Amino acid sequence: MSKNILFLTQTYPRFEGDTAGPFIRDLARGLVRGGDRVSVLTPHAADVAGAWDDGGVEVRSFRYAPQRFELLGYSRSLEADESVRPGAGAVAPLYALGARRALRRLLRRRRFDLVHAHWVVPNGPIAAGAVGEVPLAIGLHGSDVFLAERRGVRWWVARALRRARVLTGCSPELVERVARLGFDAARARVIPYGVDAETFAPDPSRRPLWRRKLGIPLDAPLLISVGRMATKKGYQVLLEGLPQLLERHPALHLILAGAGDRLLEFRQRTRRWGARVHFPGAVFRDTLPDLYRAADAFVLPAVHDPKGNVDGLPNVILEAMASALPVVASAISGIPLAVRDGETGYLVPEQDAGALVDALGRLLADPRRARAMGEAGRRRALTELSWDAVAARYRAAYELAWG
Repeated sequence: MSKNILFLTQTYPRFEGDTAGPFIRDLARGLVRGGDRVSVLTPHAADVAGAWDDGGVEVRSFRYAPQRFELLGYSRSLEADESVRPGAGAVAPLYALGARRALRRLLRRRRFDLVHAHWVVPNGPIAAGAVGEVPLAIGLHGSDVFLAERRGVRWWVARALRRARVLTGCSPELVERVARLGFDAARARVIPYGVDAETFAPDPSRRPLWRRKLGIPLDAPLLISVGRMATKKGYQVLLEGLPQLLERHPALHLILAGAGDRLLEFRQRTRRWGARVHFPGAVFRDTLPDLYRAADAFVLPAVHDPKGNVDGLPNVILEAMASALPVVASAISGIPLAVRDGETGYLVPEQDAGALVDALGRLLADPRRARAMGEAGRRRALTELSWDAVAARYRAAYELAWG
C-alpha cells in the first residue's frame, strides 16, 4: 500500500548538479518509483525556491532567519568537519524554531504516515517535538553522530530517540554509537547508500576530457579522489605517502577534487609535484561522471578525526564503483559495506600511509587486475546498490515503525 512519507533535512540539492545531499534526493526518488509519495522539508538558502517538484518529489523550503543569516545546512555548518562554525551555532536556535514551526504546519495540513528526520543533530530533537502521533524515523549520516555525543546535546538526542520507532544509518559504527545513547538496537537498520549506475558509468570515448583539461597525458596512470578537503577524508595520510608513490611510478598523476577548509594547506604541501598533482576544486555532478572516466583507480583514505567525526559511507566510493574503478579505501565505518577487499579493491587500516601506498602500488603494477576489480565493483553497484534496491530496504525498515 502506498504511504505518505515526509523527510526533514537540512541539506538537499539546490539544482540538478549540486553535490549537497544528493543521496537524500535519490532515496526520495527511489521511494517514489516504488509507489510511495514523498515530501521533503528543507531550509531556505540563497537560490532555494519556496517549493518545487523534483522528479516526483515535492520539496518545500522553510525560512528561519533573514537570508544573510541562513548559515545552516548545505555543507556550510562545520569548520573542516571538526567543529561548528560560530555563525552556524549562533543561528541554531532560530533554525530549530523555524523547522519545528514548518513541520507542525505541514503536518496539520496533510496526513503523513511517517516522518524521517535525516541527521539526528539537528533534526531528530526537532522532529520528536513536532510529530505528535505520526511515527518517527531518524537517519544517521556521519557528522551528526559526533555532534550527538557532545555533552549538552546527548540529553536532547536521547529524548528524541525515545520518541523514534526506527533508526537508520549507512554504517554499523554510526548506528552502534547512537544506540548507546538510548535506542533499542533491534529496531535499528544499517542500510548502505545507493548509486545511479546510469549516470556514473564507464565511457571510453569520454576518457580524454578531463585529462586534456588538466594537461595529463592520455596514457599516464591516473588516481583520483573526490571529497571535501577535511581531516576525516584522510588526504593528509595520502600526502604522507605521496613522495614514495610518485617516485615508484614516475608517470603517475593524482587528482584531488573538492573544496574545503584544508584545500590551501594541501595545495602547498604538494607544490613541488605541481605538474603531477591536480586540484580542480569543487566538481559539480554534471561533470563528475567524466572525471571518474578519466581515471584508472579511486582512493579515499578516510579516518576518524580528532573529535571522533567519521564519514558513514561516502557516496563517491559508490560512484567510483559504478564507474568501474577499483577502490582503495580505509576499512572503517560503512566503507566495507561497499568495497570488498581483494574483489572490488583494497581495504587498508586507517592512518597507515605505508599500507595505502602498497595497496595503490599493487593496482598500478597490475592494470589487468585493476580493471577486473573495477568491473566487479560495477556489477555490484548494478545488482545490489541501485537506488531502487536501497529504497526497498528503507521501505522495509519503515515497516518497523508501522508494525
